[in-house]
Amino acid sequence: MGRSGERSTRRPSGPLARRRETGRSRRGEPAGPRGRAAGLRSALTGRSVAGQVFVLNLAIVLLLVVAAVVALVLQVRHDSTEEARNRSVAVAAAFADSPGMVEALRSPDPTAVLQPRAEAVRKATGVDFVVVMNTDGVRYTHPQPDRIGKEFVGDIGPALAGKTVIEEITGTIGPLVQAIVPVTAPDGTVVGLVSAGITTENVGGAVARQLPLVLIAAGIALALATVGTALVSRRLLRQTHGLGPDEMTRMYEHHDAVLHAVREGVLIVDGEGTLLLANDEAHRLLDLPEDAEGRDVLELGLDPDTAALLASGRVATDEVHLVRDRLLAVNQRPTDIEGGPPGSVATLRDSTELRALSGRAETARERLNMLYDAGVGIGTSLDVTQTAEELAELAVPRFADYTTVDLFDAVLGGGEADAVSPLRRAALGGVRKDVPLYPVGRQIRFVASSPQGRTLRTGRPGLEPDLRGDSAWRVQDPERSAKLLEHGIHSLITVPLRAGAVLLGVVSFWRSENPEPFDADDLDLAEELVARAAVSIDNARRYTREHSMAVTLQRSLLPRTLPDQDALDIAYRYLPAQAGVGGDWFDVLPLSGARVALVVGDVVGHGLHAAATMGRLRTAVHNFSALDLPPDELLTLLDELVGRIDQDETVEADSAPVTGATCLYAIYDPVSRTCAMARAGHPPPALIRPDGSVEFLDLPAGPPLGLGGLPFEATELELPEGSRLVLYTDGLVEDREHDIDVGLEQLRGALETAGASPEDTCRAVLDVRLPDRPGDDIALLVARTRALGPDRVAEWQVPSDPAAVGEVRAEVTRRLADWGLEELAFTTELILSELVTNAIRYGGEPIHVRVLRNRSVICEVFDSSSTSPHLRYAAMTDEGGRGLFLVAQLAERWGTRYTPAGKVIWAEQPAP
Repeated sequence: MGRSGERSTRRPSGPLARRRETGRSRRGEPAGPRGRAAGLRSALTGRSVAGQVFVLNLAIVLLLVVAAVVALVLQVRHDSTEEARNRSVAVAAAFADSPGMVEALRSPDPTAVLQPRAEAVRKATGVDFVVVMNTDGVRYTHPQPDRIGKEFVGDIGPALAGKTVIEEITGTIGPLVQAIVPVTAPDGTVVGLVSAGITTENVGGAVARQLPLVLIAAGIALALATVGTALVSRRLLRQTHGLGPDEMTRMYEHHDAVLHAVREGVLIVDGEGTLLLANDEAHRLLDLPEDAEGRDVLELGLDPDTAALLASGRVATDEVHLVRDRLLAVNQRPTDIEGGPPGSVATLRDSTELRALSGRAETARERLNMLYDAGVGIGTSLDVTQTAEELAELAVPRFADYTTVDLFDAVLGGGEADAVSPLRRAALGGVRKDVPLYPVGRQIRFVASSPQGRTLRTGRPGLEPDLRGDSAWRVQDPERSAKLLEHGIHSLITVPLRAGAVLLGVVSFWRSENPEPFDADDLDLAEELVARAAVSIDNARRYTREHSMAVTLQRSLLPRTLPDQDALDIAYRYLPAQAGVGGDWFDVLPLSGARVALVVGDVVGHGLHAAATMGRLRTAVHNFSALDLPPDELLTLLDELVGRIDQDETVEADSAPVTGATCLYAIYDPVSRTCAMARAGHPPPALIRPDGSVEFLDLPAGPPLGLGGLPFEATELELPEGSRLVLYTDGLVEDREHDIDVGLEQLRGALETAGASPEDTCRAVLDVRLPDRPGDDIALLVARTRALGPDRVAEWQVPSDPAAVGEVRAEVTRRLADWGLEELAFTTELILSELVTNAIRYGGEPIHVRVLRNRSVICEVFDSSSTSPHLRYAAMTDEGGRGLFLVAQLAERWGTRYTPAGKVIWAEQPAP
């Protein structure tokens, strides 16, 4: 009973309980030296049943070992004495019958003849002495020569009569066993005697040598028996929990009383399916026969499922079995988990009265689980439509057979709806696909008398338990309503989808497969379910609004069209992130001398602040590029600007830092086909050469913008005509699943297989690297290089002589005529005259003139001076100062750019 049922949390008290706790503590000790010693001491106490068994077994083993040793010693001694008697007789008889014995005795000096022979025999046979004597008992031989001639010690009477004498006496050499054999003449007369003997000390020597081995073996046997007895007693100690005989008796009586008084049935079945024990309650619940114990459980007349469970011995927890008119909850556990005997213990509890209550509890549990799943599964994204679909999927089929979610159009776009706005079906979930409900995407206007119309008008949920008997809901669409009834839909709940004071739409729950109509409890559950979903939908709506505003702002700050220029063929892609608009941007800026600047940047963070910061940086790059600065100098100015922005905004707690923004700035010159680039923490650009090979340019990385303290380095390389530069932001090559190296390799593979045009390149890259839901903005800019050939470039070196101005004008006029631009000859001559004259007067040698024909005619004058001219208004009395004013009036654009060797003053005129 104690193992089969649920154990009480209340612990018993008293000596018996303390003894059980002691037993549990001993059983729970580790299997180390201290644990074994504690178990052995427990077994030796003698107060417990285990201790008494140990002492009794140890005493029996000890007595058996002592008896065995004594018997062995006595047996060895007896055998040794018999061996001594036999050996003495054999030696004496053999020596007496040896050849020449009679003649030696009758010789004048028997000792001289027989002493050597006797000693040789003694040593060879291992006896202690061989003595030859006459019939008077006087010795002729002896191991000790001083005894020769003395009278023999022993009874020689029988030997003189012709008999063999064997006796144990104390002789001159100590206690001994000796044999006396007569020496007879051929006529049968006794002419002498031969005695051979061995002392008791030599007889017991073998025993003394063997006794230590015998004792050692006995000690080992005793130790093994003691250990075995201790182990058996320790196991018995664990099984009896250290209880004594009286306590065992009381415990058995208590357990028996509890077993038959408890209001749960208890069954114990052995490993072969035989019922060993059944208490009174088990007999009552299962209606067992009186002789059930000892019989197979399959033969007790139980229902097949219950009998099979009891016979199988498998683990069961609260399995409900119908036995006659009772519902029994069966719990079963095996008994051999911790080394016990094979079998199982089962408990039976009558749960008939709890059936109705458990059914209601199960319903409540399922509803709580549904609400929990709603909290976890609804609102996993910030997409309004997906959140509505998650609500429909959760409710079907656990709560309804069909669920529809209708939202106002304005809500789908992130706005707030008014009362007259139409609704649109955002989600439809059902057990079947052929239901005649309005499909997803359908715009709906519910009539005021329909359940959905009443819910939207009043803001309260509606319950329609029987649609067949209600005609008001059919006014919405009589034909479709009839089809719904034919489809089996019979019950409806409508719940307003409201977040605070904002009405978002209406949710409808329909039942068809489930025959039970909706009730008031279902209505409460539907309200709770929709209320949780409304929060998530409203969050998605707010996010959609903010996201749309950020995207609108960002797109307004990005270039809408690319400027006209002939240096590069350009294609681009910009894709905002789904999770939130970021600060990625790009730009294409025409510069002087037919050059073009390419810019790609990335601002840290997402949202409106990132978009606004991106606009500020893009404007700054526009302004800095107008100064015709090299890439490294422009990034240096941009870095200082970002640092100042962060310093100005540190006082605002909710402002996000700008530091960490990245940028790549490149300037391509179609005349020299060179490209100068520098980057501030931005991913390196890729270069596709005309042969299709791809490489990532090894540009000095430079720190991100705003960190300061480190310079930026520019790299200049010559690009063959038809090369493609690929500039991008990190959103293209980085994601949460792959490292940036993996993204770069995938980008390389896409570029190697892309078409020759920039558009084909953009398409191929996005096909490979564009994720389904981008987590970051992606900006991609592909530029294919062109070259401005020598036929479109004219250059002259000008000496520092005012007379050379006329020659320059003449050369320019001829070149313009070759280009078919004679109508620009006058203005071009005037512009070059003023610029060259200024260079000769105020600049330094060498002076160089270059004219380019592109979309416009560009005049450039190089000199070694770094002094820049300034445009000013000349007074009526001034003799000079009007040249640059005329240039500014005649040219579309003009300006100054600095080079390592000096400066360039340039002017552009539109070509006809």
